[in-house]
Amino acid sequence: MVMAGLKRIERLIASYIADNYRSAAEVGAGKNLEVARLLQERGVSVFCTDIAPLPPDPGVPFIRDDIFSPQAGLYRGCDLIYSVRPHEEMVPALVRLARTVDCDLLVYHLGFEGYGNGGEIIDCGVVLHRYHRCQNPSKSVF
Repeated sequence: MVMAGLKRIERLIASYIADNYRSAAEVGAGKNLEVARLLQERGVSVFCTDIAPLPPDPGVPFIRDDIFSPQAGLYRGCDLIYSVRPHEEMVPALVRLARTVDCDLLVYHLGFEGYGNGGEIIDCGVVLHRYHRCQNPSKSVF
């Protein structure tokens, strides 16, 4: 039952992202690459990052990176950086990275966590927080 609930969350997140973005990077992916897999199925260009090395997954590109000292060049050109259930202390670093590369940032928090003023709330069946919005209108996808 718990696994079914998690799959539902990932499907709702992936659906919102796929409907609104063409390229994305998932930061702090850990071992759950389900959102990225679903995005690929919908034609979204996506890769995942985490500080820990992960076993290879044949379908999802993975790059080892540290959000507290990110390789910003990896994320340039992405429409979106997103994170699913990141540790709370990661959020300020995610915001800095999204500002640096000028792309949207979406976070799905565990429970009722939040950062700062909570950002822009997006209810897509689950609550997403948009903590940064791309500032370059010519880069806008839609």
